[in-house]
Amino acid sequence: MNGKYIMAIDQGTGGTRVIVFDRKAGIRAMACKEITPIYPQPGWVEHDPIEVWNSVMACIREALRRGKVTAKEIAAIGVTNQRESIVMWDRDTGEPLYNSINWQCRRTSTLCGDMKKRGYEKKIKEKTGLVLDPYFSATKIKWIIENVKGVKEKIDRGKVCVGNIDSWVIWNLSGGRFHVTDYSNASRTLVFNIFSAVWDEELMSWFGIPEHILPQVKPSSGIMANTDKKVFFGEEIPISGDAGDQHAALFGQCCFNPGMTKCTFGSALSIVMNTGSNPTISKHGLITDLAWKIGAKTEYALEGPVYVGGAVVRWLRDGLRIIKNSSDSSRMAESVPDTGGVYMVPAFTGLCAPFWDPFARGLIIGITAGTSAEHIARSALESITYQARDVLDAMGTDAEKKIQSVRVDGGAVKSGFLMQFQADILGIPIELPSITEMTALGACYLAGLGVRFWNGLDEIARHWKLERCYEPKMDEARREELYAGWKRAVKRSMAWCVDQ
Repeated sequence: MNGKYIMAIDQGTGGTRVIVFDRKAGIRAMACKEITPIYPQPGWVEHDPIEVWNSVMACIREALRRGKVTAKEIAAIGVTNQRESIVMWDRDTGEPLYNSINWQCRRTSTLCGDMKKRGYEKKIKEKTGLVLDPYFSATKIKWIIENVKGVKEKIDRGKVCVGNIDSWVIWNLSGGRFHVTDYSNASRTLVFNIFSAVWDEELMSWFGIPEHILPQVKPSSGIMANTDKKVFFGEEIPISGDAGDQHAALFGQCCFNPGMTKCTFGSALSIVMNTGSNPTISKHGLITDLAWKIGAKTEYALEGPVYVGGAVVRWLRDGLRIIKNSSDSSRMAESVPDTGGVYMVPAFTGLCAPFWDPFARGLIIGITAGTSAEHIARSALESITYQARDVLDAMGTDAEKKIQSVRVDGGAVKSGFLMQFQADILGIPIELPSITEMTALGACYLAGLGVRFWNGLDEIARHWKLERCYEPKMDEARREELYAGWKRAVKRSMAWCVDQ
C-alpha cells in the first residue's frame, strides 16, 4: 500500500476541517474554514452547496501545504459530515438545484404533523428507528420536489441526484463518477430500513422519493470511490471511509463494545451508546442508529441528539452580547457560586431528544432583581449538562443498564467548568481523551481500515489515551434538587405553544 497518511474531511454545520493523520493517529496538519448559514425565513436554515464544496477544496490545499504533504502520500480519504442536511443536484452538470437544506431547518414541521395525523409515524419508527421530525432528510427532499420549479421534470428524465453532504462531497471529489453514501448516513433519511439495510419502497412512496435519485449505499469502511485526477492534484486516491459525524465520533472514541457511550459537545450535542449487533428501539424518546457497517458486520446504537449545545454560548456572544469570546462564558460562570435559581432552556428551534417538541421555545426563568450577566452565563452552560442528562437517563432506561462513564469530545470540552458540572449532574465520571477531534479521527480510522492502513479494531483502540477524568463531587441531594428545577423549566418551555 502506498501512502504515509490518511486524510479526513469533516464537513460540519459551522464549517469544514481537513486533518491529515499519521500511522499513530497523530495530527500532521489541520485546516479549517467557516461556512455561512442562510436564514431565508424564521426557522429555515440553508447553506450554499458550492460554498460547502469550495471550503472542502480550500481546506485540502491548506492542510497539504501546512503538513508539507503531497497528494501522492495520502493512502486514503475518509469523509464525515453533518447528517440529515441534504443537497439535490443535476446529474449531468453537477449544479445544485437548490440550497442545501440544513438539519436544523424546521420548514417541514407542518408536513410532519400532517403525516403523523395520517398514521405514518409508528411504522416509520419500526422500520427506521427514527421519529417523524423535520430533523431528518426525507421531508426536506419532499419539500424541494414539491416546491422548486423544474425539479419534478428533471427527476422524470433521470437527471437528478440527491444525498446528504457526504454524497455531495464524494461526487465532487470523484469528478461526478460516484453517487454513493454509507449505511450510517442512509439510516438518517427516514426512507432506509435499518433491519433489511435497503432503501424501503413503502417509505419512499410515502415521501414521493424515487429510488433512482438516491445514492448507492456502501459499507462505512472499504473503497467506495476514488478521487478524480483533475480534482485531486493528479492523483487517484481511494475514498475508503464514510460515516455521519456522530457515528464517526463514536468510532473515533473507540466505543466498540455494547454499553460504551460518548457525548460530542459541538454546536449541538449528540449522545450515542453502542448497542452491538442487535438494534434497540427506544421507548423513551431516543432514536436507533445503524452505527456503521464494516464488511458483513453491522453495529447499532442508541442516540439522543440535542439541537442546542455549544451554540448557546454563541448566542451569549452574538445575541445577548454579554461576552466577547466564547471562553468568557466559563470565566463568568465560575465567578458566581450558582445561578441564583435561574434556568435557561435553549429551545431556540424546539426541543429534540427525548422530548421531540418542535414548538417548544427557549426561556430564561427564575430571574430576580439580583440576577446578573454572570448568572445568565452560568445558566447557559448548565443547560448543556442538563440536556445531556435528559438523554442519558432515557438511554440507561432503554438499554436496561447503568452507564458507567461517558467519553467526551468537541469544542466545548475545553471548558473545565462545563466538564466538572457535567460529571456532577450525572454522578458518573467524564473521560476526556488526549485527542478530541473525534469526528475526523473516526473517519480516518474507517478509511484506514478500508485499505489496511491499520489491521483491526484492537490496533486502533490502543491509540485512545485518557487526558483527564472528571469525577463527580456534588452530593446526590443537591444534584437531584438542581435537576428537578431544570425539569420544571422544560415543562414551561413546552407549554409555550399551548398557552398561545
